[in-house]
Amino acid sequence: MNLLADESIGKSIVSELRKNGHNVLYIAEFSPSIDDETVLYHANQNSSILLTEDKDFGELVFRQGLVHAGVILLRLAGLSQQAKVKCVLTVFDNHEQELHQSFCVISAGRVRIR
Repeated sequence: MNLLADESIGKSIVSELRKNGHNVLYIAEFSPSIDDETVLYHANQNSSILLTEDKDFGELVFRQGLVHAGVILLRLAGLSQQAKVKCVLTVFDNHEQELHQSFCVISAGRVRIR
């Protein structure tokens, strides 16, 4: 799966996703500090699902109606990076086919996909 990880995502999550065979571009590695609209543009250009912890992407998708290939919003504040990695990998294992063209919110013990 093609993913674009926003710079808000921890390096450990990016590394584990790569180890699990996902093609992950990481904003922090190639274009740090770009604005959210440009991040979403890059994701669309690469047909990549955006992985972020930034709630502003919900505004861009739902209120402004910007096109996306899929967005995964992590709402896992307070969890260790190891716990976040486990949550993300579990969602990919159980819901990978549902994530394309969807807005997914991952919180502790809950996954919402629309």
